[in-house]
Amino acid sequence: MAAPMYRQIAEEIGYEIESGQLAPGSQLPTEVELRDRYQASRNTIRDAIRLLVTRGLVGTRPGQGTFVLRKIEPFTVRLGTQLDRGSRVDGAYHLPDMPRSGRVESTVPQVEILRGTGQLCEELRIPEGTQLVSRHQLRYIDSMPWSLQTSFYPMRLVTSGAARLISAEDIASGTTQYLAEALNLRQVGWNERLAVRPPAAREAAFFNLPPDGRVAVIETIRTVFDQTGTPIRVTATVYPADRNQFIMTVGEVPMPDLEAAEPVGHRTDDRAPAAVAWER
Repeated sequence: MAAPMYRQIAEEIGYEIESGQLAPGSQLPTEVELRDRYQASRNTIRDAIRLLVTRGLVGTRPGQGTFVLRKIEPFTVRLGTQLDRGSRVDGAYHLPDMPRSGRVESTVPQVEILRGTGQLCEELRIPEGTQLVSRHQLRYIDSMPWSLQTSFYPMRLVTSGAARLISAEDIASGTTQYLAEALNLRQVGWNERLAVRPPAAREAAFFNLPPDGRVAVIETIRTVFDQTGTPIRVTATVYPADRNQFIMTVGEVPMPDLEAAEPVGHRTDDRAPAAVAWER
């Protein structure tokens, strides 16, 4: 049984895209031109375009037309069940496996003082309204928006001697090492939850995702514990699903050389921070 006409049209245009006949960024013929080309009705052409949009091959721009999307080679993020090794990987700060040419950059941390509510207080096992320090960063790979990350710390860590947490500067050794040096708090483990959801408006804007929500984001929420079993940090990281994939490692598995990546840099950015799990 022959496939419906709109699927046949979508398959033909899709082949032209996959084979390179239609290059990324190029504009598809207009609806009228496609109707003439395939001797098809307007609804058939629109159904074909809708299918191509769903497959992530094209995107429509109101008032401009339909364009071939650039295929994104996904970054592979390793989520291990063992403590991350090396000072560059801070336990909450996942880095992707990638060739030496890839460069990870992040904005200077945007620091805020806020009062904890809801799930955040439950994760940190603190009363509602307890003051927290929030450190938020936008992260890029080769200038492409890669992820958003916000870490929350109880204010008691600051008043106990970890004052750099409220400074809008990078802590080069990582906050895990800093807390060990400043307060003798050792990170011994964490809980991590993953959720898939539609992006919030500001997340979609930062990642340049379609506004209709068809590209989801993956949110990891990590609660870190010290040697006394006390939660000392919650980190929420948001990844767009169109450019990220994950590996979970269990047991004695050889790990890649993390030093193959270029050093983590910083860029300035005046945009307001994107929403995170508890502040959407």
